[in-house]
Amino acid sequence: MRKPESANSEPPGTDSTKSPRERRGFRLRWPSRPDLPLRKRKAPPPRTPSWIDLEGLANMRDLGGTPAAGGVVRPGRLLRSDNLQDLTPDDVARLEKLGLTDVIDLRSAFEVFHEGPTPVSDLDWVGYHNYSFMKEFHGEEIPEANEDLPGKAVPWQHQDFSVQVSDPVTSSYLSFLADRPDSVLRALRTIASAKGAALVHCAAGKDRTGTAVALALTVAGVPRSEIVADYVATSERIGAVIARLRGGKSYDELAEDVSVYRARPEVMEGFFDYLDAEFGGALVLLERLGWTEEDSAALASKLLDE
Repeated sequence: MRKPESANSEPPGTDSTKSPRERRGFRLRWPSRPDLPLRKRKAPPPRTPSWIDLEGLANMRDLGGTPAAGGVVRPGRLLRSDNLQDLTPDDVARLEKLGLTDVIDLRSAFEVFHEGPTPVSDLDWVGYHNYSFMKEFHGEEIPEANEDLPGKAVPWQHQDFSVQVSDPVTSSYLSFLADRPDSVLRALRTIASAKGAALVHCAAGKDRTGTAVALALTVAGVPRSEIVADYVATSERIGAVIARLRGGKSYDELAEDVSVYRARPEVMEGFFDYLDAEFGGALVLLERLGWTEEDSAALASKLLDE
């Protein structure tokens, strides 16, 4: 059995909200930019997503077929989805046939604890990696389900963001990078090193997953318009996604109007606009966090090479 890997498992006394560089005194400046306009964007040209329909998932797709500067993302290399909690035995068998070897779970320790293990987390043919993109407010103690943390367990309900721009959803995406650069880099490196298909997921498969996938595609040379087109595809299934989440212990404060959770193109565009304005681009930022040319070559090779 392959041992699960977690970014939340730290030596005693370690502050798990800080990256290794931060622990050595390294701090990257993340200015809030409430003045940075979030421009209304037209929806990108439609491209039919490669949906993978499983009984226990609402939002799974293969990034294969996405055009990139150096070619095209190959099918069966990078998958994305919502929470794997409800996978059926037939779903698991299908994932094995799809060549799945690594699952990258971006949920918080609170979510993982209270939602329970997924049906693939203990399989010997799957490497399970839990890299939380959220601050772990509880430290080493996991609160009970009825305590005042569920609203902080998911990014769309936690409003105290480390980076503030005009849109709170864009603020949350930037805060993933500011608060958990260690998890971001680990997630990207795990995609690059996966022997087969790497599946990235969070709760809805939209916010944390969307951020990680957008960064991976950027490294691979995928045009921004294609990245945004993939991001907004989640809106096609947002009703089913939210219906699934309502059955979980961690997501009991969701709004009745599911349209507020749709993936808006201006949110992802605003994410990149901020990185361009403050750091000179997403790749420059990643390099300042510890990403290397070797990392970029490995990830591009994973996604693009035949």
